[in-house]
Amino acid sequence: MKLPKFSGRKPISRLMPRREPIKPSRGIFTRRALVVLAAQAGVLGVLGQRLYNLQVVDGDRLKQLAVRNRTSKRLLAPARGTINDRFGVQLAGNKVNWRALLMPEETTDISAVISRFAQIVPLDDRDHARIERDLRHMRKYVPVSLKDFLTWDDMARIELNAPSLPGVFVDIGSTRLYPLGPLLAHIVGYVAPPNEHDVASSPMMALPGMRAGRAGIEQTQDALLRGEPGSVEMEVNSLGRVMGEIDREEGRQGDELTLTIDAGLQQMVLNRIADQSASAVVMDCRNGEVLAMVSTPSFDPSLFDSGVSHAQWIEWTDNVRTPLINKAVSGVYPPGSTFKPAVGLAALKSGALSPEDRFSCPGYYDMGGVRFHCWSRWGHGTINMREALMLSCDVYFYQAARKAGMDPIKAVANGFGLGTRLDIELPHIRSGVIPTPDWRREHGHHWNGGDTVNAGIGQGFVQVTPLELATYVSRIASGRNVQPHLVRRVDDRSSDLGKLDAAAPLDIAPAHLEIIRGGMFDVVNAKRGTAPKAKLDLPNVQMAGKTGSAQVRRVSRALRESGHFNSMSLPWEERPHALFICFAPFDAPRYAVSVVIEHGNAGADAAAPLARDIMTDVLTRDPVNHVHEPGQTVADAE
Repeated sequence: MKLPKFSGRKPISRLMPRREPIKPSRGIFTRRALVVLAAQAGVLGVLGQRLYNLQVVDGDRLKQLAVRNRTSKRLLAPARGTINDRFGVQLAGNKVNWRALLMPEETTDISAVISRFAQIVPLDDRDHARIERDLRHMRKYVPVSLKDFLTWDDMARIELNAPSLPGVFVDIGSTRLYPLGPLLAHIVGYVAPPNEHDVASSPMMALPGMRAGRAGIEQTQDALLRGEPGSVEMEVNSLGRVMGEIDREEGRQGDELTLTIDAGLQQMVLNRIADQSASAVVMDCRNGEVLAMVSTPSFDPSLFDSGVSHAQWIEWTDNVRTPLINKAVSGVYPPGSTFKPAVGLAALKSGALSPEDRFSCPGYYDMGGVRFHCWSRWGHGTINMREALMLSCDVYFYQAARKAGMDPIKAVANGFGLGTRLDIELPHIRSGVIPTPDWRREHGHHWNGGDTVNAGIGQGFVQVTPLELATYVSRIASGRNVQPHLVRRVDDRSSDLGKLDAAAPLDIAPAHLEIIRGGMFDVVNAKRGTAPKAKLDLPNVQMAGKTGSAQVRRVSRALRESGHFNSMSLPWEERPHALFICFAPFDAPRYAVSVVIEHGNAGADAAAPLARDIMTDVLTRDPVNHVHEPGQTVADAE
């Protein structure tokens, strides 16, 4: 086989010129790499700086913000302190109140949420007005109460519709409870939602469930009863719905107050007064503890916590017997003949009279062409001071007042608690009036001799309160400057006022006090005394007292001398007030009682038997010596 001949041409690869490989430029590569590297380093630096700021510089702050997004923290209103009687019977406590609250900062459309809520749980006009007021004045981080006293059905509907109610949650709080209702309304008082002034004085008052004392002990001891707020931290989702509770710190409940009051005795006095418009005060005459203070008619204090209706308010304020007023401390009355012991003491202390000085009583006393009558048309004959007290002779004390003068009478009356502001733990205390010529001139009038004569029997311009009368007779009985008080103990701290016989002696001669006490003893126990119906039916226990009938309208001379005047025939509001003051046991005084029955007519017939029954009960139960079981129920005392 023959091979092809070689043509002598070169291969194509041999014909193409050989190219040298392109070598990269070292300088260009280095610059690009540095630029990229610098850019990367810058980005990483910025990221690193940002991470450093986030994790180190702002870490704590951002962590707190994150926690706040996940949690909701708010203050809790503390439970209000309880009020008990001297034996532990609860007079004011707390009960559970399920309520719906709105946190304004957790919703963007408050009006829409409230409208939606009102479709689920009805709100009346008063609710809407209150919510609008609270939203206007409260800070955003403070919850606003939408509805109190929710039922189980209400709470179920709220939870079911929670996604459409951002910022709304159900909370448990407390509301004020007054187990004995009207029985102690004037003493314990009541609470009500705080007003703008309360919130301005203390931000804590803006918390849902906080209440401010508006009367009685609730008002005067409000700062002690409030306590200190707690806090709760809750976990919430992005919609603001509460998912659970993380932490809770309970607040400090307000102080527990123990009063000097015996609730069983209070109930007995109220039962005995029945439907009369009256007041009565029972005191321990050795230390001023008030054991009972009744003012009738009364009211239900629990109504104020949720709001008193307009109709109820009109009913109270239109009642001529003034149920909202504590007559024992705010009612002022002419003392009538109960003022005669003060006039007698003033005459004795000033030296104007001695105990044995005698005046003749023909049944009237003429002065300057004016005749002043004695209550007895036939007169009392010639009598001394003790006999004049026993018989309650007006003519004797007309002349005793003229001889003593009004300034000495005022000084002694004030020293025994009449016409002075007594520092008891109650608001709206009124002071009586013991008039003098200077007092009369300050009111733009001239003082005349008839004014002194009228004042001698507790009429004219003389006015006192039932609490002043109880203090007055307590000081007569003890001879000491006892101060009436209601708070016996705050938590475990006892009141210094409760110490027996700790009050300073009065600036009065013991012999003079014995004359007055003797006359008051005869009022009840002597055959000719004016208050035989007040005599105690207890073995070896005797009581001293003084009757009083205070006119509220002038009776003409002709009508008096006709012999046909009968004050019981007058309309109720024109009849005299009936009064009685007393203390017992006579030989070792322990208790003092004052009774005022509005328009009750005669003190001997209306007030004296009432005071006798009260004193009988108080001596039988003897609360200051703890004879009956502590914590005795009110019902047992009836």
